[in-house]
Amino acid sequence: MLSPRAMILRAPGTNCDHETAFAFDRAGAFSRRVHVKALTQKPSLMKNFQILCIPGGFSYGDDIASGRIFALELSSRLADVLHAFRDRGGLILGICNGFQVLLQTGLLLQGPANSPAQASLGHNNSGEFVDRWVNLRADPNACCFLQGLHEFELPVAHGEGRFVTRSIADFDRLHSAGQLVLRYGYDQQGNSTNPNGASGDVAGLCDPSGRVFGLMPHPERFITATQHPAWNGHLDADAPGAGLAIFANAVKAVS
Repeated sequence: MLSPRAMILRAPGTNCDHETAFAFDRAGAFSRRVHVKALTQKPSLMKNFQILCIPGGFSYGDDIASGRIFALELSSRLADVLHAFRDRGGLILGICNGFQVLLQTGLLLQGPANSPAQASLGHNNSGEFVDRWVNLRADPNACCFLQGLHEFELPVAHGEGRFVTRSIADFDRLHSAGQLVLRYGYDQQGNSTNPNGASGDVAGLCDPSGRVFGLMPHPERFITATQHPAWNGHLDADAPGAGLAIFANAVKAVS
């Protein structure tokens, strides 16, 4: 049986594509890094893949807002292709900058045409870029990426990651629909590890099908035990990190 194929869609300023490709390869997929210009020139490339990932970084320098230019490019040039990919059952994962992109393209949260977005990612409450490890709580529901995960750690690195909704009613609708599948957890002293002030401690959400998922933490940065700051050289260097499960779940879902 052929390995599932994962496209890592990059743009100028993307800087996590190599790590993300490694994670998918480690999980049993065949990954290919594809520049957005190559996809706009040959949209039929999408037909060769079962998984699409928009990785982290600072696409186009985040000059207008995080992920905005990349999202505009995808919406104006590739909307039909990407929506068709999603509608035929393809998996879509957006990590950090990729999560920002997914929210702005409508690939993750679909609303009525020309309506304001239900949710967005604002600047961190601290006004500072945050780079640290956080505890997470998963409630997978239908999200195929999080199956079998409950409490785990991943690193974050962002300045615009504060999840907010247009209204309390929008938040309640997403919660009732089981789409708020990943939240920041607590440390051993009971203190929240929410790094940005996100509403409801939300760190990630999925679409109603569970096949489109965006999150602020970086699972590709915790694929092996040696990537964890508490690793002391005495643990098995090949032991999997918690992030690997997210990629393995994606591969399993399309195998």
